[in-house]
Amino acid sequence: MMFIVRTESVTLDTTGCAVKMTRRTPAIVPGSAGRTDYFCEGDPDAARAAGLPVEAVHDGWYADDAGGGVAVFGQGKFWEVRDTPFSVRESDAGVAETAAGAELVNVRGAIFGV
Repeated sequence: MMFIVRTESVTLDTTGCAVKMTRRTPAIVPGSAGRTDYFCEGDPDAARAAGLPVEAVHDGWYADDAGGGVAVFGQGKFWEVRDTPFSVRESDAGVAETAAGAELVNVRGAIFGV
């Protein structure tokens, strides 16, 4: 499960979770000055119990500070860390398992008939 730990701390005790991406907290977030978002994979309830400020993720694109980001779908269950919006660096194992069992579709053929 992917979730965000939003904190002013420069270092993060990641016991029980793995940090997949970091970024400065976007200015649109109230109280964002000086904060960092850590995108973590693990158990958000265990992170909360450890006293970490956990924020849930929703389906969508979370840009990093270098042109890449994290694509999240399934309300945090599935995710892909990307160097650019189109190049996947790392993904959740569930994405590969779901894709491996899925029927392949020729999208171009389905849309354009070629």
